Amino acid sequence: MTLNNGGFTMLDRDTADNILFRAAVAAFKYYPTRATDELGYAIDEDIDWCVKAFGDIPWPQAQRLRRSIRDVITDPTTHREQFTRDINNLITR
Repeated sequence: MTLNNGGFTMLDRDTADNILFRAAVAAFKYYPTRATDELGYAIDEDIDWCVKAFGDIPWPQAQRLRRSIRDVITDPTTHREQFTRDINNLITR
């Protein structure tokens, strides 16, 4: 999924790095049985934490971002390269 379709707001380097950091931490800590092993854990909390780094963005963009972050967390080997590229493409130059 490409994030920069639909006119995402451009980011500064610090914000982009913060988003990538948060997604990486969430992906590193995730494993498929975490919700059953850790009572009260919900992947949506990790996704919320990652999306918060974007600040206020329109709902449709937030939804696309949430889906992309969920993919990165649950299967980072498949999605991390595209996600990193997408975030870096949003950096103002």
